[in-house]
Amino acid sequence: MRLRPAFLLALLLGTPLGACRDYQYQGHVSDQAGLIPGDQYARYGREQAIVVAIGREFARPYNSGPEAQADIAITYARNTFSSDITEISADPLGHRLVVTFKSGWRTAIVPIADGKTGEETKIPS
Repeated sequence: MRLRPAFLLALLLGTPLGACRDYQYQGHVSDQAGLIPGDQYARYGREQAIVVAIGREFARPYNSGPEAQADIAITYARNTFSSDITEISADPLGHRLVVTFKSGWRTAIVPIADGKTGEETKIPS
């Protein structure tokens, strides 16, 4: 059996398409497998508990797109933790928020989809 040149050309041109990566990052970023559970991380200190609370609000399904989800999480953080946070910014396409605390600690927050809300997180004083 002899393959035709047009078929071989189509096969060679189509092969790299199977190697293209998926650009849907949310599942990769927000996957909590292998990480410390949110409740345990929140016990490490006040700032860590705030990170967990914001991450939980960031993961809530608002069905309005990643930009609106980031805006809602930022609004929650500013309204609830304004005395602890100096700066907060969003990267909705990367599914993360960057928060700077008054202590100088800067961290990235990803969605924490563990079925809890930010209000359910125990924040130490």
